[in-house]
Amino acid sequence: MPVWTWSCEDAEGRAVRAAPTPPGSGFPAQADAETWLGESWRQLVAGGVEQVSLLVDGERVYGPLSLRPTE
Repeated sequence: MPVWTWSCEDAEGRAVRAAPTPPGSGFPAQADAETWLGESWRQLVAGGVEQVSLLVDGERVYGPLSLRPTE
């Protein structure tokens, strides 16, 4: 079964470890990962995350996506 995870990065693309972190070792489905991000993005930004990429089994599916609202 594939494992979906988020790569959290600062504005320069460096890895950031910020709370909240995804539960366990990832998500069982893309929809679960995306729902979690929708519920957690404000806390991620507060923890220094500027952008995220979605990974499945360690391979990038899409991203990086900015967590900052567009003006």
